[in-house]
Amino acid sequence: MTAIKHALQRDIFTPNDERLLSIVNVCKAGKKKKNCFLCATVTTERPVQVKVVKVKKSDKGDFYKRQIAWALRDLAVVDAKDAIKENPEFDLHFEKIYKWVASSTAEKNAFISCIWKLNQRYLRKKIDFVNVSSQLLEELPKVTEESVPSGENQSVTGGDEEAGDEYQELNAREEQDIEIMMEGCEYAISNAEAFAERLSRELQVLDGANIQSIMASEKQVNILMKLLDEALKEVDQIEFKLSSYEEMLQSVKEQMDQISESNHLIHLSNTNNVKLLSEIEFLVNHMDLAKGHIKALQDGDLAASRGIEACTNAADALLQCMNVALRPGHDMLLAVKQQQQRFGDLREHFARRLASHLNNVFVQQFTQALLQLYNRSYFLSVPGHDQSSTLAQHSVELTLPNHHPFHRDLLRYAKLMEWLKSTDYGKYEGLTKNYMDYLSRLYEREIKDFFEVAKIKMTGTTKESKKFGQRRLSLVGLHGSSGKLTGSTSSLNKLSVQSSGNRRSQSSSLLDMGNMSASDLDVADRTKFDKIFEQVLSELEPLCLAEQDFISKFFKLQQHQSMPGSVTEADDPDGGTLSRQHNPGTPLPVSSEKDMIRQMMTKIFRCIEPELNNLIALGDKIDSFNSLYMLVKMSHHVWTAQNVDPASFLSTTLGNVLVTVKRNFDKCISNQIRQMEEVKISKKSKVGILPFVAEFEEFAGLAESIFKNAERRGDLDKAYTKLIRGVFVNVEKVANESQKTPRDVVMMENFHHIFATLSRLKISCLEAEKKEAKQKYTDHLQSYVIYSLGQPLEKLNHFFEGVEARVAQGIREEEVSYQLAFNKQELRKVIKEYPGKEVKKGLDNLYKKVDKHLCEEENLLQVVWHSMQDEFIRQYKHFEGLIARCYPGSGVTMEFTIQDILDYCSSIAQSH
Repeated sequence: MTAIKHALQRDIFTPNDERLLSIVNVCKAGKKKKNCFLCATVTTERPVQVKVVKVKKSDKGDFYKRQIAWALRDLAVVDAKDAIKENPEFDLHFEKIYKWVASSTAEKNAFISCIWKLNQRYLRKKIDFVNVSSQLLEELPKVTEESVPSGENQSVTGGDEEAGDEYQELNAREEQDIEIMMEGCEYAISNAEAFAERLSRELQVLDGANIQSIMASEKQVNILMKLLDEALKEVDQIEFKLSSYEEMLQSVKEQMDQISESNHLIHLSNTNNVKLLSEIEFLVNHMDLAKGHIKALQDGDLAASRGIEACTNAADALLQCMNVALRPGHDMLLAVKQQQQRFGDLREHFARRLASHLNNVFVQQFTQALLQLYNRSYFLSVPGHDQSSTLAQHSVELTLPNHHPFHRDLLRYAKLMEWLKSTDYGKYEGLTKNYMDYLSRLYEREIKDFFEVAKIKMTGTTKESKKFGQRRLSLVGLHGSSGKLTGSTSSLNKLSVQSSGNRRSQSSSLLDMGNMSASDLDVADRTKFDKIFEQVLSELEPLCLAEQDFISKFFKLQQHQSMPGSVTEADDPDGGTLSRQHNPGTPLPVSSEKDMIRQMMTKIFRCIEPELNNLIALGDKIDSFNSLYMLVKMSHHVWTAQNVDPASFLSTTLGNVLVTVKRNFDKCISNQIRQMEEVKISKKSKVGILPFVAEFEEFAGLAESIFKNAERRGDLDKAYTKLIRGVFVNVEKVANESQKTPRDVVMMENFHHIFATLSRLKISCLEAEKKEAKQKYTDHLQSYVIYSLGQPLEKLNHFFEGVEARVAQGIREEEVSYQLAFNKQELRKVIKEYPGKEVKKGLDNLYKKVDKHLCEEENLLQVVWHSMQDEFIRQYKHFEGLIARCYPGSGVTMEFTIQDILDYCSSIAQSH
C-alpha cells in the first residue's frame, strides 16, 4: 500500500501541488467489484484546500487516473455503519450518498480518522460522524516544533505515529550533504553495512559531545535565572506605579464627564432655541397677511382696474397663506388655528362678494346686449312692411353682433375666477351656470335674427312668409341677484315655399317660390345664394371660436384636444348639471374640463345647428343644385375647424350639419336619376338631345366650377359615376322606345353630345365613360349610315349580294357570269336602272330624310352626310371590284363615276 501511495503522490498529486495524507482501497457496495482508491489530500499553497479524490486504474491498467474530486466542506455525514463490530462498509454524504466497501477495516478506520483530523484543523463547519468509534475521534495532540521535523510540522497530525512513517522527499541541500558524506567513504556503496556502522559510531560521538555541551552550560543557565528574578521585581514596581496613576486619572475622568454633560445640556438648549425661532419665523413669514391685502379683500373696488388688481394680489396672497405646508405639530397651536379660521372667514367673504359682483356684471352685459339687439332690429319690427324692401332701404348687413367688448371687460376678472375655482368650486360652478343661462338666451335671439335676415336675402320675397315685424324685445325686468331676464319674443318665421308644379324641361332641380319662376333662377341667383351661405358660415365661425377662447381663458379650462371616447358628462341644453358623475364643489380633472368647454358651448349655441339645418332645407327648396355650393362651403369650414381642434364644438356642429348637406346632395343626385327614368318622349316629334343629357351637361359644368380645388372632390366623382351610368342606360332606353326618330340617330346624337361635354370639361374620373360615349357615337353613326345607304341603290345592292352569296357557296368568281340570274345581261339591266340622274335623285331624297331625322342643336347633318358620301364611294369601289373579278372583259361599267358621286353630294349639300 505504501508503494501505491508513493506512486499516486508522484504521478497524480505532486503535479497539482497537493499532498496525499491517507488512502483506502474501496469498491462500490452492491455492485461488481471494481476497485478504486479514495484519497484525502491538502494543497501545498495557501489558502489550504482539503479534498477527497477518487482514483482508479485506466482501462488498460498501466497507470492511474484522477476520476472525481469532492471538496471536504461539501461532506455532510460520515457513516461507519457500526461503531462496535468490525465492518468494512461506510457511507460518505456529499450532494448524494456514496456507499463504499473498504478492502480492510483497518484502512477504513485510518481513512475516517484522517477525515476527522482534517475537519478539526481546517473546517469551521463540523462534519457529522455517525457509528464511529470514539477512539478514532481523539483530540489532536499538542507538539512543539523541537519534537517534530520542519517538514512534518506542516502535516495534519503534528506528532502522530503515522507522520514518521510518511515518505519525505529530500531537498537539494540534503541531497548535496549525502553526496559529500558518501564521497568521503569509499565503500559507501559497495559495503552498505560497514557504511551504516560508521555512521552509527559517528552519531554516538556526536551524542556524547552534545551531552557534554549541555553539562557545561548549566552555570550560564543559573545566571540567566537570577537575571529573570530581578526583572520580575522591577515589573512589580512598575505595576504599582501604574495603579496609582490609574486612580488619579479616574478622578479626572469623572470631572471631565460632568463638564461634558453640562456642555451637552447647554448645546441642546441653544439648539432648541434656534429651532423654536425658526418655527416662529416660518409661521410669521408664511401665515401673516398684510393689512392692505385684508382691506382689499374686505372692501376693494371690483369695478375699477386698480381695485381688481389689488384684489387679485390679495387673493393670491391669501391663497398662499392658506396653502402653506404646515410642519408636524403646527396645527395644534392655538395661534395657528385662529389664523386659519380668520383666513377661512376672509376667503368666504371675498368669494361671496366676488360671485355677487360677477353676477351683476353678467346681468348688466346681458341687458346692454339685448338693448343693442332691439335697436338693431327695430326697423324690421314695423308691421305690414315688406321685409325685403326694408332690408334694401336700410342696407342691413348680414353680420352678427360683436361680443369682444364684453369679453374684454370680463377677462379682467380671469385671475380672480381661477382663484375662485381653486378655493370655492361651488360658487365657481354657480357663476358658470348663470353665465351659460344668460348667454344662451342672448345668442339664441341674435342668431335667430341673423338667420332671418339671411333667409330674406336668399328668397328676395316675403309673399308667403309670416310677418317678421311681429318680433318685439320687451325687457320686463331682472329678478334679484340671479339676474334672470324675462322677455317675449316671437318664434322664427317659417318661410312656406310653394311649388308651381312646372318642371324646367323634365327637371325638378328648381322649384318655384312665391312670385319666382324656375327660369328666374339662373347662375346669378346661385352665386347670390353661395355668397350668402358663405357669409353665414364666415360669421358663425369667428363667433364660436371667440366665445370658446373666452370661456377657456375666463373660466380657466383646458382647451386642447381630448382623446376620443373620454366624454363622461352629459349634454344638458335645458339647464341641468354639466356632469352626471361630478360632485359639486370639487374641481374637475383635465379631461373633464375639456368636455366642460364643449358642453358649455353646446348649451350657449344650442340653436346654431337647428338654424343651419333650416337654412340648408330652404336652400335645397330654392334650388336643389344649391346643395353643391353648400357641400363645398361646409366641407371647407369643417376642414378648417378640425385643423384647429377636431374635438371642438364648432368642428362637431359643422360636422353634423355637413352630414345633412351630404344627404341633400345625395338626394339631388337620386332625384336626377329618377327623373331620367321617368322621362317621356313625344311620339309626334323627333327626339333630338334628351332633357336629362342637357341637364347632365348643366350639372357637370356647374359642379366643375363649384368643386374646383375643393376638399370633397371624391363625393362629386361618385355622383358623376352614378349620373353618367343613369344617362347611358336611359339614353338607350329612350332610343329603343323611339318611334319617330331611328334608334341609331337617338344614340348617335346624344352620345355625341355626351362625348363633347366630357371632352370640354375634362373630368378625370369619367375618362372611361368618355371613351365609351365616343365608341357608341361612332358605332351608331356607322350603323345609321349603312342602314340608310341601302335604299338609293336597292336593286343593285340586292344583285351584288346574290353574286357574293354564289361565291360564298363555292362558285368561282369568273364563273358567276354563267349563272342565269347573274349573267352579263342581268347585270347591264340592273345598271341601266341607275343612271346618274336617278342616283342624284336618290341621294337628294336620302339627304332630306336624314335632315328630318337629325336635330338642329347638335349640328351633325354635315358629319353624317360626309360619312354617307364616304360609305357610298366605298360601296361603289366594292361593286367595281366585283364586276372586274366576276365579269372580266365584259366591258360592263357603272353609268356614273366617283367624281360624279362627289359632285352630286356637294351640290345636294349646297342646295339645302
